[in-house]
Amino acid sequence: MAKAKSAYVCTECGAEYRKWQGQCSSCNEWNTLSEVRLASARPGGGTTTTGRAGYAGDLSRDVVDLSNVDLSEVPRLSSTFNEFDRVLGGGLVPGSAVLLGGNPGAGKSTLLLQTACKLAQQRRILYVTGEESLSQVAMRAHRLQLPTSGLKMLAETSVETILAVADREKPEILVIDSIQTMHLEDISSAPGGVAQVRESAAALTRFAKQTNTVLLLVGHVTKDGTLAGPKVLEHMIDASLLLEGGADSRFRTLRGQKNRFGAVNELGVFAMLEQGLKEVKNPSAIFLSRQEEQAPGSLVMVVWEGTRPILVEVQALVDESALGNPRRVAVGVDQNRLAMLLAVLNRHGGLFTGDQDVFLNVVGGVKVLETSADLAVLLAVVSSLQNRALPKELVVFGEVGLSGEIRPVPSGQERIAEAAKHGFLRAIVPRANAPKQAPKGMDVIAVDKLSDALEAL
Repeated sequence: MAKAKSAYVCTECGAEYRKWQGQCSSCNEWNTLSEVRLASARPGGGTTTTGRAGYAGDLSRDVVDLSNVDLSEVPRLSSTFNEFDRVLGGGLVPGSAVLLGGNPGAGKSTLLLQTACKLAQQRRILYVTGEESLSQVAMRAHRLQLPTSGLKMLAETSVETILAVADREKPEILVIDSIQTMHLEDISSAPGGVAQVRESAAALTRFAKQTNTVLLLVGHVTKDGTLAGPKVLEHMIDASLLLEGGADSRFRTLRGQKNRFGAVNELGVFAMLEQGLKEVKNPSAIFLSRQEEQAPGSLVMVVWEGTRPILVEVQALVDESALGNPRRVAVGVDQNRLAMLLAVLNRHGGLFTGDQDVFLNVVGGVKVLETSADLAVLLAVVSSLQNRALPKELVVFGEVGLSGEIRPVPSGQERIAEAAKHGFLRAIVPRANAPKQAPKGMDVIAVDKLSDALEAL
């Protein structure tokens, strides 16, 4: 038998090296190289355990001109959750591999079990559990009052056995919970390691592509919130979704980080109830549960998540600092951007916060990833600094530049229309986003500079 070879793979970027070295020359990270055992190629140029196919069977492939490729749209399978379908880009695509990650207790297994039980009434589904026993899964399904007939279950961690069963059952949807528990017999490392995770995902994804099966993988996350395992895992799959939500919150947000069949950064909102996850059809309503009496530092902004606008409340608290180095704490927005905006407020707004502690929070646990929240953040800080409440019917959005200018943001008309639909009567927006005709009953104030926005207050 040929001697097994080994390589060293970076867990951060997936780069491979023949010898071990302390620093990865691709991503410059230290101590991230892990040894991977590589089995010899199969006779006849077949696929090795590393997922690299031989070239013997590829020489007969026909080269196709791009203009002759069939453009007919691939039919999608509904997951029975409109919010789930929205994040996926319209539904599950046959032959695709979807990776669902999230913190422990976020509801990954619950969401997939609800989806599988409902779809099993009409589709062939194989649910493979590697972390729980069949009785545990059955108890959860009974507690959630889900229909259990028709759903095929398998408690297994061997990828070879799973592929053999899947080849016999021929499911339309294959659920793997979770990829960190799967292992291949030819790989010497333990389950959850770099080699096992990468090669197990490669074998399962290859099966899904060849059989036109929808592959749903559950992935663990690290302490910093990123998907555990090698970075190359994210390149193998077609869609990467992250289910977020703390244990103290009943709401969960499903965000698309990568999607070859739809828009990225799409957001789906769910509520965790006794009967499992229930989709929230109007996310703006749950993020706007405000008090009757308006408090200083509270303001509503319109953020754009994927293909729709969402109204969320931002709260700021500015207090005199007892320390030599004032604190800057931001939850839901980038802390470095908050420091930059405070510098712009000092330079172009004439308000000094260098001796003040500034705390910022986006209500509902929403993470704002775009710059349209800049103006709302600054006006909330000004409201708390001056201890003066802003009007409850006011909504704000816009990007703030370093020279104090208010820059336009995408989909400004849709943001204003969403605010008007929820009963807001005033809006401070960039001048380039101001509509020619404002919605009925709404006063739209267009501003060019930060000083104009402060005067409008």
